[in-house]
Amino acid sequence: MDLALGLLIFGWIFVLVWVPIVIMSQRKMHPKALFTLFFTEMWERFSFYGMRALLILYMTKVLFDQMAQGEADARAYGIYGAYNALLYAAPLLGGLLADRIMGFRHAIILGGVLMALGQFALALSAGISLGETSFFIGLGLLTVGNGFFKPNISSFLGTFYTQNDSRKDSAFTIFYMGINIGAFLAPLTCGYLGQRIDWSLGFLVAGVGMVLGVVVFWRNMRAFEFKGTPPDIAKYTKPFFMGLNKQWLIIIGSFLVVPIFTLLINAELVTSYILVIGGIGIIGYLIISSLRAENKQDGQRMIVFIFLFFFHMIFWMLFEQAGGSLNILTDRYVNLHGLEASQLQSLNPLYIILLAPVFSWIWAKLRKVNREPSTPIKFLFGLLQMAIGYFVIVWGIRSVIGTEGQATLVPLIFLIGMYFFHTTGELSLSPVGLSVVTKLAPAKVVGFVMGAWFLSIAFAHKIAGELGKLIAEPTEGTLATDALKAFADVYLIWGVYIVLGVAVILLVLSPILKKWMHGVN
Repeated sequence: MDLALGLLIFGWIFVLVWVPIVIMSQRKMHPKALFTLFFTEMWERFSFYGMRALLILYMTKVLFDQMAQGEADARAYGIYGAYNALLYAAPLLGGLLADRIMGFRHAIILGGVLMALGQFALALSAGISLGETSFFIGLGLLTVGNGFFKPNISSFLGTFYTQNDSRKDSAFTIFYMGINIGAFLAPLTCGYLGQRIDWSLGFLVAGVGMVLGVVVFWRNMRAFEFKGTPPDIAKYTKPFFMGLNKQWLIIIGSFLVVPIFTLLINAELVTSYILVIGGIGIIGYLIISSLRAENKQDGQRMIVFIFLFFFHMIFWMLFEQAGGSLNILTDRYVNLHGLEASQLQSLNPLYIILLAPVFSWIWAKLRKVNREPSTPIKFLFGLLQMAIGYFVIVWGIRSVIGTEGQATLVPLIFLIGMYFFHTTGELSLSPVGLSVVTKLAPAKVVGFVMGAWFLSIAFAHKIAGELGKLIAEPTEGTLATDALKAFADVYLIWGVYIVLGVAVILLVLSPILKKWMHGVN
């Protein structure tokens, strides 16, 4: 059997067995809403990661195939970074609208619909040669949709638990596993369909996944009881402007801003300036708000949030090479043994599916004996494991560079090892980060603060795109050994040395940060 197809079939069988086990083992401990949100997010992540596995490869192989390889790579890295940066900046507004006007339910549904349309636009671009116009419109729709969906489904989950509920970290870890079940199936499925059959089919199936997510959420809303509705349903549904209520005005406005995001993704330099100016403004606002807080503890908790924002950004800046430069490295210079490069994107989520229950169990056991690490120390573990992962792939790259200017393919085992350490680092940091934001933020602005948290990932993606440009091959005829050296040099400096330096800073600050969290863990 074709190995790529066999892996696809195995993946679906594995998930169909694993998911019921997880749900059955946890159903009595958590509210039903957790499992509805689990499946909703699973299908949304299937949609996102299916597209992500193909995006950089589609751009370099098809969309910009008329360019020289180095030029196409640099262009693709720039778009990839700008798109993902805006993808994670948009939740700032989406979280604010949900907090004050829409409620979590309507924001999640609107976001899901917009993202499904975005995937279908990408499928049209690849399928009937509509070219760059449809492609960038698709990315614009995905960006706006993600702004509504991403911060609010995490914030919504937090409303089903009290601030210091001992089940909260466990709930977010289970939720995070749902994310990664979708992320595991997506590259195996969309990657295979896109690279082996037709690019448009890969994007189309990603869109179908998003539709399924919206349907699951909509059909199970009774599990939410009275949570997630608009703060003032009467004002939300009565005519507000030109006979339209706020709900319809937000829907129409969402479609109207899509062309703006489309242009910003294409004009990546402008995006960089906007992110810097906007980011400084938002962080400045959070700092001023924390210093002026009436409750000193609330203010200090927000200062901790700002520090964690920075360390979170560094982690994701390196982690998000997975969909960019690491995807290119895998496609061109790794011995894949008959697999498609996009399918290797399933390694990280597969590890999470297997290891998330283990980490949840470890934190629970350590908590019982009062030995659970604080959130800053968990972040430290995440950074250290990121550095180890990049050390492994640099080792693998350098092991195949010959002394005579020749290079062989990098053994797959090094890529497998790198993703293992990146995943254990992610499990130490990311689900814990989502949980701690809902604990550190004052209840009345939790959606806005969650949006600000995703802004750290926005910065990370933009910087990740710039790191990719450092690797991009300068000419079409570059020797493989020169290209591999470029990968190794950037990964060693940024992925190992700089990450280790940042980890040392976090270690020094961790006692102060723990104190200022005032019992939140």
